[in-house]
Amino acid sequence: MSTPPLAALPIRRLTLRDLTACADLSENRGWPREEHKWGFLLTAGAGYGIDDPLGGLVAACVVTEYGPRDRPDLSAIGMVLVADRYARQGVGRRLMRHVVAEMGPTPLTLHATPYGRPLYEELGFKTTGRAEMVRGHFILDGEGPQVATRSATAEDLPAILRLDEEVFGCDRTPVITRLPAFADQLRVAEEKGRITGYAAAWPNMETHVVGPLIARDTETAKALIAALAAHTDRPLRTDIDVRHGELLSWAKDHGLEPVAFNAVMTYGIPELPGDWTRRFAPLTVAAG
Repeated sequence: MSTPPLAALPIRRLTLRDLTACADLSENRGWPREEHKWGFLLTAGAGYGIDDPLGGLVAACVVTEYGPRDRPDLSAIGMVLVADRYARQGVGRRLMRHVVAEMGPTPLTLHATPYGRPLYEELGFKTTGRAEMVRGHFILDGEGPQVATRSATAEDLPAILRLDEEVFGCDRTPVITRLPAFADQLRVAEEKGRITGYAAAWPNMETHVVGPLIARDTETAKALIAALAAHTDRPLRTDIDVRHGELLSWAKDHGLEPVAFNAVMTYGIPELPGDWTRRFAPLTVAAG
C-alpha cells in the first residue's frame, strides 16, 4: 500500500503519550533526546506534530502561551524539528504556517538558529535581539558577588510570580508553578525581606541549564549563578541576552565557554514585552 503524500498528512495536537516519539525525533536530527524538557513543554504548553506513516513523527513543535487563557498576551514557539528523511521538503514551513494561523492575533516569539532563521523571516518574523549560549564547569572563587541568596520555599512562590510577571511582561503562572518539580534547584536573591531575583537550574542530559534568570541587576544575577553552581557538579549551560555584556564576560571568566548565538525573533510585536534589563536568561529557548 502506498503512503499518502506529505502535504496530505494531518497536523495534530501532541500529548505526553508522544514523549518518546518527540525524543526520537530530537535524536534523529542529532540533538540530545531531552525527555525531561519535552515532558515539561508538552505539559505546560501545546505540542503540534505530523505522524509518519512509517512510524514516529515527521515533524513537531511546541507552543507555550502566556497571559489569560482565553486571550494570551504572548506565545513562544520552540522545538521545531523535522525528521532527517523529510528535510527540505516544505514540512517545517507547513507546520509553522499552521501554528501561526492557530495562534491568530496572539504575538509570537522564538529563538532561531542560523539554519532556521530564513524560514521564520519568510513567515514574517523579525529579529529583535540575540542570545549567546555559554557552557562549562563554573569556576568558583572566594570573591563571589556580595548578594544574599537562598533556596526558595513554597512561601516564596507568590512573590516570585509577581516579580516574574513584572519583568517578563506576561503572566507565566502555569510555567513558573511547575519549576519546583522541574528544576533541581530554585533560588532567590533577597534584600530586607524582599525578593530581588530568582533563578532555577534544571537537568538536561549531562548539564544543568540555568533559567529562568531574573534579577534586579547584574550583581544579583552573578550571585544567583554562583550559588547554583556551588550546588552542582555538572557543567552549567545558559542563554544570556547579549545586551548583558558584563554578565557574559563574567561567566566566561569563570569557565563558561561560548557555544552559539541564537536570534530572538518576534511576530506581531516590535519587541518582547517586559523589562529586558532584569531579564537575563530564558527558562529555555524553547519557551522563552
